[in-house]
Amino acid sequence: MKNILVPVGSSKNAVSHLQYAVDFANEFDAKLYVIQIFNVYTKAGTMMKVDHILERESMEFLKSHVANVDTKGVEVIIKTFKGKLIHTLELVSQAADIDLILIEPRTNSVKDEVFLGETSGKIIKRTNIPALIVPEGYTFKPVGNILMALKSAIVKNDNAFTPLREIKDHFGAKIKLLLVKTPFHNESDFNVNEELASLVEDTIYSDNPTTYQGVLEHYKTNDPDMLCVVRRKRGFFTKLWENSSILKKDFYTNLPVLVLSGLK
Repeated sequence: MKNILVPVGSSKNAVSHLQYAVDFANEFDAKLYVIQIFNVYTKAGTMMKVDHILERESMEFLKSHVANVDTKGVEVIIKTFKGKLIHTLELVSQAADIDLILIEPRTNSVKDEVFLGETSGKIIKRTNIPALIVPEGYTFKPVGNILMALKSAIVKNDNAFTPLREIKDHFGAKIKLLLVKTPFHNESDFNVNEELASLVEDTIYSDNPTTYQGVLEHYKTNDPDMLCVVRRKRGFFTKLWENSSILKKDFYTNLPVLVLSGLK
């Protein structure tokens, strides 16, 4: 894990989140790309020369932001971009060979009832970049136990488990696999291949309407330091993704959540 991306918004948690990102990157001797994306919606000819002003202000904001954390010798690269959020993130991730994107839950939302805000929700829902959702105010600590929840263990993407394996190997973490039998279950879904079997210490079986509900039932009793879920069309976030924002009443955790790219 050599290149980590941190999109910066205007939340009150931004400095705390960046400090976590620096601490995490320091563990892996990784570069940290700290970026801000801006867009201008205006009629042609009404706001001439505004782009360079926004770019300058955005860069100054990022410099000030980085100055407020202890970078611990981590190489921090700051960039600003004009464009649409998701398309720009994907382009940046490809160009910089990003291994992981660190997301704070409420990048722009100030509502206490919101767990995953509009911007963060879009990043999780609409990109396929491996992501780590870091709770607000969360202080970095080594990862000892991970709970990974799947409704299907079928793997066709050879690189899907790479971020999980790197975290496991670096911290010596133990992984428990939660296999959730849902109404969409097929007999082959619980066939764990050699790669996944080599990662997990123990397997738990659960019968729930959704993977999401299986996690709610089991994650507290297993006392993990991190949750791990996978993007799927009918996966962990299906119920939650009716809108980009996710409310705390629907889902909340004070643990980091590692979101892997689709396995298929």
